Amino acid sequence: MKLFLLNILLALLWGAVNASFAVPVLLAGFVLGYLVRLRATPGIIAVPLDAETDTEITILANLISLTPGTLSLLVSPDRRTLYVHAMYLDEGPDALRADLKQQMERRVLELLRSAEASSHTHVTAS
Repeated sequence: MKLFLLNILLALLWGAVNASFAVPVLLAGFVLGYLVRLRATPGIIAVPLDAETDTEITILANLISLTPGTLSLLVSPDRRTLYVHAMYLDEGPDALRADLKQQMERRVLELLRSAEASSHTHVTAS
């Protein structure tokens, strides 16, 4: 019953956003609210970090927050864990954690660490 009432509220909000409380608009809001609630399986996961510097952690956290459905929440005091809220944990927390480590963190570290290494290399002309 709570979900039905929540869906009614979502339909009314949809009508308010569209500045129309006509039956077709409210019905569309009701259907959209129903479809969105079926897909969401939210949760918070802990992602162990290989990133060490403030720059690496900040860029990684911002990229995660820019990804639809995810939001960086907190870095642990020892800077070894990043807590991430995800709207869609359909494949489980381990799958998302592995994806964030392999797809995002690895690329951020490769980019930043290769840029840092190349900035320390000095070419002298003779």
